[in-house]
Amino acid sequence: MPARRTPRAVRAAVPVTGPEKVLAGAELADGRWAVATTADLVVVTALPAADVVLRRPWCDVDKAAFDPHRSTIAVEWVDAAPTLGLPLVDATATNLPAVVHERVLRSVVLADTVTVPTGTVKVAVRRDRDGSLFSQAVAGQGVDLADRTVTDVVDATEARLREACGLPR
Repeated sequence: MPARRTPRAVRAAVPVTGPEKVLAGAELADGRWAVATTADLVVVTALPAADVVLRRPWCDVDKAAFDPHRSTIAVEWVDAAPTLGLPLVDATATNLPAVVHERVLRSVVLADTVTVPTGTVKVAVRRDRDGSLFSQAVAGQGVDLADRTVTDVVDATEARLREACGLPR
């Protein structure tokens, strides 16, 4: 089935600047729309209002998964904000799941998961919406990033990844 075009009112609610482009959109079960741009994941209220209620850069996504049986994309954030569920009206009419996957992967330049005494920490060099690189550490459940034993491991890993990407330590 061909992809359904994102309505003009939804596209108009998602301003894009410079080289940013709208890549995909999908109607959600509650009437809202999810829109993927080259820079951000955006959620827009139902028509006719079409107001932006969420707009976050891809580097804010810790992980995203598409459940084809439920036609739902689940987005987990690096800042532990509640998981965003995007129940698609018709997953066969959009390439949004593939675009979300590609955009999240593109935002990760280099990553490593390290084990610390209380769990794991994902350390990564990520690409921000403007293309600049930065490092990020996401603690697993029960891990305190302020704990000195954790900090030492994370700092060493971050320095190694940054150096591998040509960034200053």
